[in-house]
Amino acid sequence: MNSYKTSNVAIQLYTLRDFCKTVPDLVKTAEKVRKIGYQAVQASGIGVTPSEAKKVFADAGLTVCATHESSDLILKNPEEACKRMEQIGTKHTAYPYPGGVDFADEASVRNLVKQLEAAGKVMAKHGCILSYHNHAIEFIRFDNSTVLDFIYESTDPAYLKAELDTYWVQNGGGDPAAWLEKLSGRAPLLHLKDYSVGADHKPVFAEIGRGNLDWKRILTAAEKAGTEWLIVEQDSCPGDPFDSIKLSYDYLAKLLGK
Repeated sequence: MNSYKTSNVAIQLYTLRDFCKTVPDLVKTAEKVRKIGYQAVQASGIGVTPSEAKKVFADAGLTVCATHESSDLILKNPEEACKRMEQIGTKHTAYPYPGGVDFADEASVRNLVKQLEAAGKVMAKHGCILSYHNHAIEFIRFDNSTVLDFIYESTDPAYLKAELDTYWVQNGGGDPAAWLEKLSGRAPLLHLKDYSVGADHKPVFAEIGRGNLDWKRILTAAEKAGTEWLIVEQDSCPGDPFDSIKLSYDYLAKLLGK
């Protein structure tokens, strides 16, 4: 369907966070992930040092496509965030969550955007790339559009890029494919997360292909936008998360025809 290969598909280790707390645990997890077919990981939610993680992933034959450094570290000490990224062996990270930001307060939003651009500028000097990871909260109305629109309209693409999350875009009332088109050339990372609805009328995190998102359309838009990494993530799984990430990988491998 496009030029993506399974080598572009990564797993966000936050999905497997309960199995990444120690080096021995991470070794077992990395081996399982590689056996499923994944060739890359995003390091987030792991309980070991960047240097320890780098060795584990290298031994398992896994590329580290990106990390999630802490929100405070990125804004307050971007140089240290870059050091950690260098130690684990990646140039990409994403600001994971806007903790402490009041999205109903204009000054708070504007201050966050200012800090993000400043951090991204410092990180760019060190050869690192900062992206913003959205949830649904950024779809609060702001300046006749949304906070997410404002974040990207008010920052230099050279210093802040996007790690769009398909589930949270949908949950916020947006269109994942349309957002990829909007951020063409600025969305190197994409969180693939399917969206379903439970019998209680509430949204449900689903394995890729087991929810309601149009993956052919989304991946076509991602390719046109220049997205490099397709990162599978599932915040919560109905059973064994390794079973869930295998279902997602197998669906994508079939869809990509690789």
